[in-house]
Amino acid sequence: MAWFSSWGWERPARCRAGFASALGLAGVLLLGYGPSASAQPQAEAAASKAEQARLADTDTLLALTSEGAVLYGQDAVKLSGYQYCSQAVALAEAGEFRQSIRAASKALHLANATRDPNLMAMANRDLAIVYSYSGQLEKAEEFAREALKHPARDPKLVVGPVQKVLGDVRTRRGDFSGAVISYDEALANSSPRYAPLVQASLVNALIEAGDAARAREVLGTMAAPKDAPLTAQLDRTRARLLLAENKPAEARDMYRALTARQVGADTEYYRLWAWDGVARSEIALGQKQAAAEAVGQALGGVDKVRAKFRSEEFKMGLFSDLQSVFERGVSVYSDAGDARAAFEVSEHSRSRALLDAVRGRAKISEQATSTVDLATLQRTLAADERVVQFHSLPDRLVVWVVSPSAIQEKTVAVKRDDLNELVETFRNSIVRGRRTAITNADKLGAALLGPLGLAPGQRLVIVPHGPLHYLPFQALRLDGRYVIETHPVSVAPSMSIAVQLAQRTPRVNASLVAFGNPRIEDKYDLPGAETEVKQLAQLFPRNTVYMGAAATKTQFRDVAARSPLMHVAAHAEADAVDPLYSRILLANEGGKQNFLEAHEILGLPMDGTALVTLSACESGLGRIAQGDEVLGFTRSFLSAGSSSLIASLWPVSDDATAVLMSTLYGELSKGRDLQKAMQAGQLAVLKDPKMSHPFFWAPFNLIGNWRLTVGS
Repeated sequence: MAWFSSWGWERPARCRAGFASALGLAGVLLLGYGPSASAQPQAEAAASKAEQARLADTDTLLALTSEGAVLYGQDAVKLSGYQYCSQAVALAEAGEFRQSIRAASKALHLANATRDPNLMAMANRDLAIVYSYSGQLEKAEEFAREALKHPARDPKLVVGPVQKVLGDVRTRRGDFSGAVISYDEALANSSPRYAPLVQASLVNALIEAGDAARAREVLGTMAAPKDAPLTAQLDRTRARLLLAENKPAEARDMYRALTARQVGADTEYYRLWAWDGVARSEIALGQKQAAAEAVGQALGGVDKVRAKFRSEEFKMGLFSDLQSVFERGVSVYSDAGDARAAFEVSEHSRSRALLDAVRGRAKISEQATSTVDLATLQRTLAADERVVQFHSLPDRLVVWVVSPSAIQEKTVAVKRDDLNELVETFRNSIVRGRRTAITNADKLGAALLGPLGLAPGQRLVIVPHGPLHYLPFQALRLDGRYVIETHPVSVAPSMSIAVQLAQRTPRVNASLVAFGNPRIEDKYDLPGAETEVKQLAQLFPRNTVYMGAAATKTQFRDVAARSPLMHVAAHAEADAVDPLYSRILLANEGGKQNFLEAHEILGLPMDGTALVTLSACESGLGRIAQGDEVLGFTRSFLSAGSSSLIASLWPVSDDATAVLMSTLYGELSKGRDLQKAMQAGQLAVLKDPKMSHPFFWAPFNLIGNWRLTVGS
């Protein structure tokens, strides 16, 4: 299989042991050096199987039961299994998804230890609910079906809620007919108290399925809820039904009436959705100007709305997402030819998405959620700098190119679902080392960047959106060359944040603090990381290195406030359920594993840290909050005060990382700015024939202050 050897696939990726077996690069190696080209499908199949195993490696029934045993053993006050179930439900309702899963895991452990099938059913039910709330639909379905396998003392406490979860999963996948079947099953197995919530979900699914007649019939049988928020939710559903019945004028009038409704502390929230409904009704009536005015009213109220998780919406099958209001704004203003307004709405959506994701669970600075207007941004840009900002809408992709004197808007005719697939296909072709990565890079480059008229040499600050956060823009190709060959590239969570970061620390002292190969246990050892850190330390006479057992969380927290340049060569794990629990694995302390979690990073005083490099496996990944960047390490470090972050999009090669990092830091030590230094590092790897595939040179993104320089 000569093609595989020609890419020099000689070293396994740096990755956590639990993930490494799943990534299977060592297995790919063994298959990849065979003499026959017929081995290629075997290699790809092995990589594919390993990748699927990796995705399933965490949060399985067995893994959660084992974790529950450990957590239960650590509890000073031990509860009963049913008390842990109650705790899991309360935490899920509050939006504390990872904590909810941990409580349910303890219940799982106790159910297994006591052989209690009823507790097993309820623990799996609670896991199904929390995974549904967090958007992890495959896991939600998996635990729902597991719950149904165990006999419950009162089936209505299990079967009804679990079938509703299955209906919710199908609704969010767009399978509305299937959702109706699940909701009907849930309704037949629900208590009188729970049934109205199932009915509300059923009505919303029927509306989406196009069965307005039955939706009207079910709605007519429902009693009025006793509390104001549920009443407001049901009235929103009634207005939605009018739109589905092709009665936009009546829907508009009902939505307008709802804009004046008082709903206690959450009045502004329901008012926002009422104005959004007015906008949708006006669009249906063909009244574009009236629709724009209604969108303006909705967006004008966004900042008055408290950021919190709203479980009552999930209970009623609404799945509201404030980002859809911003989408409406981008779409309406873009259609009206107002590129400035569309761009600024896109910017606003990103700061709001951060607030909604954090929901007061961690302290974030006001600067992290503030926005700048277009004029301020343009005054900040140098003549050779271009901002390329994307916003993915359900039916198209909107792109703005901002220069110091102009803003240009383009539309790419690609639906969000199709864009998801394109990005995933491209990433898979890179991670699996396939030559089709080059063809895919040409196609995506032509589609996303080709129409923008970018001149060679221009510095690009990319502001991605939706699935594009997973896309290595440096690895796209234009006119037969990789983008990194003709443009220095950096990424920003939002342009407002980028402007603030660029102004925060233009130049810092050449002082390096590095953590390498934290000592956990043998299977986690990273000898390549240790070598990497030692080499980097030689470039900076002023350095402090913490290696092995010394690379602890306690030490990290101690030096965080006084480290201009911080390099961490370790394992990292992104938490897809709750990105605030994404974690970096540091050295054991007190005989126990110790993790630095993203929510803890938010609380660190890192204003004195200009650059954090996470030379780790997939450190740039986390949950994409629609409308904002990947929330996890990225936002945590930037919000804590760091102005720049380097993080990876896929497992990294030790050999390639050593070349990239030594070149990057070497250029920095010579006074070159961070964006140019990053370009030099990537090109140094790219120029090696054995590492010219994007897998090796393109995994790391530079995020934040692209202008940073390092003094002597």
